[in-house]
Amino acid sequence: MRQVYMDNAATTALNKEVLEAMTPYFTEIYGNPSSLHTPGQLAHKAVANARQQVAKALGAEDAEREIIFTGGGSEADNMVLLGIAQRYQKKGKHIITTNVEHHAVLYTCQRLEKMGYEVTYLPVDEYGRITAQQVADAIRPDTILVSVMFGNNEVGTLMPIPEIGAVCREKGVFFHTDAVQAVGHVHINVKEMNIDMLSLSAHKFHGPKGVGALYVRKGIVIPALITGGAQEHNKRAGTENVPGIVGLGKAIELACGSIDENAPRMTRLRDKLITRIPELIPEVKLNGHPTERLPGNVNFSIKYIEGESILLMLDLNGIAASSGSACTSGSLDPSHVLLAMGLPHEIAHGSLRLTLGDDTTEEDVDYVLEVLPAIVKRLRAMSPLYHE
Repeated sequence: MRQVYMDNAATTALNKEVLEAMTPYFTEIYGNPSSLHTPGQLAHKAVANARQQVAKALGAEDAEREIIFTGGGSEADNMVLLGIAQRYQKKGKHIITTNVEHHAVLYTCQRLEKMGYEVTYLPVDEYGRITAQQVADAIRPDTILVSVMFGNNEVGTLMPIPEIGAVCREKGVFFHTDAVQAVGHVHINVKEMNIDMLSLSAHKFHGPKGVGALYVRKGIVIPALITGGAQEHNKRAGTENVPGIVGLGKAIELACGSIDENAPRMTRLRDKLITRIPELIPEVKLNGHPTERLPGNVNFSIKYIEGESILLMLDLNGIAASSGSACTSGSLDPSHVLLAMGLPHEIAHGSLRLTLGDDTTEEDVDYVLEVLPAIVKRLRAMSPLYHE
């Protein structure tokens, strides 16, 4: 049976070059980067090199001061929201975000609300997008932070990040973007896009799991979320995950260096799925913006059947896909993103997310187009709601 992996938004395969770069730091160069002896300093040098690789990929000007390594994107999001709230609460206790953010942002905002902060959740349009004008209209004298994701993890919609950043810069409000899904897939320059803080995670661009990074523009003070040591310039305590950090640095270098090659190819394959699925399957709806979306993201609502049933049958045919965020795959509730975009519960329950990666081939796409219509037809034949 053919095996096709189309769940790259959940996680990606580790690039072989990344694994080769990481391997020596497990068994040969295993010193603690904080140690003064040679093994420790070799590890320290590797971490410093990875910091430079991340800074270069993002267009940051001061790697040493602006790049903080974390345990992943969720930690980076928490660090920004809780840190800015704590450090700048004398200026105000108002935060702006959207109602389609990753739960790492949404749940942290709910936590802040319980601590006395006020959060404005901007509504999105039918494509899952907001405008810079919405942000401008929502900013108040006591607003301290705007947090808007770069590209949505479920429907792939890209937000107008440069325009939002320009509004925040003009108003003197800090701007953070959760770019976990976007880094390595679209070009990002934090200076040109007026981004003050940015979260990323290595395993979304063929790096290792359990390691991420946070860009914080020089001059912005964020208290440590994890205390107990002086690592990361007192911003994040704990002995650094040297192999993971080395892997992150190599992965972001490779991914960002090949965007001009990979993004057009994935966009072409993405658009083939977007075009052919409605031709082969009646009563389906594309979720997310038709063009302003991540290169590898395809999300459809397939009426009259449950998304979980589709996933199980796809898996039996060797196709790995998802119905939304991997972080909420155990929940029976429909996607908060699809509901925010105006889809009714019964249609939101039938969502299918296909996300492509560097290894996705034309043959993979053709196989999905061959298998999926038969699965949908079989499931609809068992549905009391569907009448052909």
